[in-house]
Amino acid sequence: MCINQIGQQHPTPDPGKLTSDDTTASPGKVCSRCATSAQIAARFYSSTTAATANLPPDAPASSPARASPPYDVRSGLILTRPPLLTRKLHPFENAFFFYQKRLEERLNTPFITSIYFKPDTARRLDWSLKVGERQGTVAKDIGVYNGKGSKAWDDELKVGDQLSSQESLLNSLLKDAEARVSDDAEVIAPEDVVPVERPLERETEADKKGDVKRLDRQLDRTLYLVVKGTDGWMFPADAVSRDENLHEAAQRVLDQAAGVNMNTWIVSRVPVAHVVEQPVQGADGTLQTRGQKTFFLKGRIMAGQANLKGNPFGYTDFKWLTREELQNELSPEYFRGVRNMMSDR
Repeated sequence: MCINQIGQQHPTPDPGKLTSDDTTASPGKVCSRCATSAQIAARFYSSTTAATANLPPDAPASSPARASPPYDVRSGLILTRPPLLTRKLHPFENAFFFYQKRLEERLNTPFITSIYFKPDTARRLDWSLKVGERQGTVAKDIGVYNGKGSKAWDDELKVGDQLSSQESLLNSLLKDAEARVSDDAEVIAPEDVVPVERPLERETEADKKGDVKRLDRQLDRTLYLVVKGTDGWMFPADAVSRDENLHEAAQRVLDQAAGVNMNTWIVSRVPVAHVVEQPVQGADGTLQTRGQKTFFLKGRIMAGQANLKGNPFGYTDFKWLTREELQNELSPEYFRGVRNMMSDR
């Protein structure tokens, strides 16, 4: 029985059946089979020890060389102003809602004036005047329509009819809100009727002037803050330092780039988009310019305005733009990296 160096046991071969390699083994030593196993084990477990054993005692310990990553990690913020108004309705939607309104008026229980108004009062007289103008219907915003006439069911409108337009409905509501009777139950002369103040227009002064720096433009769309640097228009971003995360870096970049005179809120700490710039290498494979991986977080502005004065990034201008306007200002590669996080409106 022979015991090799790794603790395995096997019968000693018969001398009459030894091979040429086995016969070369000296008496009292392990056979070639055990010697081969010992050499394999030495390569697995003693290679590092054997390599360091040949080094001089005063040689410093060396570690494998590790190449530095070719990318710089950056963090940026996509600051948005959400829509402040509902979108304009399509002409088909206007016609459909107009029809639904008329259908509702037909199916409702007739309005009983004695329940809501006392007789011979200013409110009852004002109601009678306005219902007379509507030719018997109680609706405020459907125009001239008689729900009890012979053609009551023939009330569908064609798409694009001005009677169902938002402007026509608004004028009907404003006219209905005018006071026609005084508190003394006397009818006010038409020239003395005080018109109701119209609501603000959807198109603001900034829209008329094309001022892209004001936040009161495109009230039914989402606006995005972009700044102009040495490489063109972009979202504010900077490299992430070793002692901060993406969320902290994005807040720092916004404060340094656009000032602290804005009331903002970072929606989430998870990036919503990213842009990658590949590293540039020379013909001999040497690294000339490190690449950049910029991760963008999303934020909202509630009040205030951007101020680039004294920013350390060299930004010279800013704009509040819609999605379509951003596509014209940003580079194609940059826009492809951030377009999926933008809403249609």
